[in-house]
Amino acid sequence: MKWASTKAKRVLAALLRKGWYIKRPKGSHRILSHSTSSDVVFAFHDDEDIGPKMLARIAKHTDFILKICKSQIQA
Repeated sequence: MKWASTKAKRVLAALLRKGWYIKRPKGSHRILSHSTSSDVVFAFHDDEDIGPKMLARIAKHTDFILKICKSQIQA
């Protein structure tokens, strides 16, 4: 899947809608947690652009693609 760059605020909002929650902030880093995955460090400022390669990494670590596919199949 080809990703376009986007603002960190939008990526974080999408993760929060998919069931992730902020376990604790530590400076500018946010530790995200999910009931079915291990914790992930989200180390971006809200207005920062996240490029396609980093978006792909975030998707891999958060199983974001799998969750999107499952929701589309069930719909």
